[in-house]
Order: sequence, then structure tokens, then C-alpha cells
Amino acid sequence: MDLEHMPGRDRLKGKIALVIGGGSIGEGWGNGKAAAFVYAREGARVVVVDLRLEAAQETVALIHQASGEAMALSGDMTKEDDVAGVVEEAVKIYGRIDVLHNNVGGSGTGKHLGNMTLEDWNITMARNVTSAMLTCRAVAPIMAQQGGGSIINVSSISSIRYLNLPTAVYSAAKGALNELTRNIAVHHAPQQIRANCVLPGYIDTPFINRKVGGRPNYELKGFTSAKDYAAARNAIIPMRRMGTGFDVAYAALYFASDDSAYVTGQMLVVDGGVTNACAGV
Repeated sequence: MDLEHMPGRDRLKGKIALVIGGGSIGEGWGNGKAAAFVYAREGARVVVVDLRLEAAQETVALIHQASGEAMALSGDMTKEDDVAGVVEEAVKIYGRIDVLHNNVGGSGTGKHLGNMTLEDWNITMARNVTSAMLTCRAVAPIMAQQGGGSIINVSSISSIRYLNLPTAVYSAAKGALNELTRNIAVHHAPQQIRANCVLPGYIDTPFINRKVGGRPNYELKGFTSAKDYAAARNAIIPMRRMGTGFDVAYAALYFASDDSAYVTGQMLVVDGGVTNACAGV
């Protein structure tokens, strides 16, 4: 199914969506970029936030080309002042926030106790957990005042199982994000604020071909080319293909829309069946 070109059905019509990490690290569709695009196609007015303003602007341009409404903002979501400024600007322009989508994340260089450093631990935790805590903390009072809203935090299947390669720091961070989300869900349920996680598996995005510590990610995984790395990932997935940013985006759309009005504190795995198998790469 061609999710990239699926027509919208107004499932978010009239809603304001704040997408944190809505740019892309390279050419193509990342998870946050696809989510922002899908939300707009479903009728939301979208505030796209990225550390790099040009990345957010690229997403906004694609939304505008598809006749959607969006604006771009930049900021470091691990910093309280930047988070406050982004949220304040979004509310100033649109008056409310109905959907908060947290896509900021990523692994660092520390994979196991043998190469883990305190600096990498702190940076990876800040990127994956602190950023979500700060945005949720800033947006929850707004949602409570307006009568509710939906928070979607993007986690990972590495938060719930070992993938045959060590990802200790990243897995710890995403596991923490899961539990933060569950706590938010229960504590804020009386205010009609829902909080859920999407747990992507192996997704074919520009992020998997990024450089880590100056080296291509595929080299760190033991492969000689991006093509070989992609083939190996495809082979271990029961559906025999990696997912796309749009597979993740449409899972997030379920949580963002009223289709999931009675669903909160849940972890939705989007992985082509791989966590039901024993492979990993």
C-alpha cells in the first residue's frame, strides 16, 4: 500500500499538532517528517519543530505543496528555555495544542559497559527522555485547560527486547520513555489527556545511514555498504522489508485522532513482526 500518497480523511480536521523533531537528518522521509505531513494531510494545522530550522522548513514546504497548513520553528528540546519558547509561539499563533508528537531521539556511541561513557549516557538520555519530559510538562497544562489532548512519544522496539546487538544506553533511554508515558497517561487521564507510545522496529529512513562518531552507521554495525546493511535488515523481518516513515506516521495518526479516544498508556509496536521472532541486526 502506498501510504505516502494515501488521500486524507479529515481525521484531524480543526486540530493543532505540535511535532517535535519534524525535520529529517538527510534526504527522504524520516519518522517525524512523515508524521507532520500525514497530520497536515488529515486536516491539522502543524507546527514543525527541529533543531535545524532548515529541516523544519523543508517539511513545511512539502506540506504547503500538498495544500496543507504548517509553520516551522527551531530549538533544542533538551533545553527548558527553547521548549518554553516553542510552546509559547505555537499557542500565540494557533491558540491551542491538541496533539503533541515527540520524535526527537537517537542512539549515541555507547553500546555496552565496555564502551559506555558518562557523557554519552547523559547526552542520549537527554535526547530521548529529557526532551519528551520537557515538552510534555510544558504542553500538559495547556491541554488540561482546553479539555484534553493527545501525546504521542516515539520509542523503539529496543525498549522491550534485546536485538542481538548491544544498544544499552539507547534501550535504557527508550525504556524510560515508555514508563514516563505510562505515568503521564494515568496521572492526566482525569483531564482527558491521553499519552501513548509508538515503538518502531527496523525503519528505512535517512537516520539509519547517518554518521556516528564520524563513521557511517552501517560500518559500526559491521557492514561494508549501506546496501548490504539494508539487505540484512530486510532479511530478518518476517514481512521481509523494513518499514517506512509513513508506517510509523499512520500508527501515530491513530493515537492522534479520535479513533483512539478511549486508548491511553499503550505501547504500539510497528515492526513487521520482528519482535515475534528471534533475529536482529
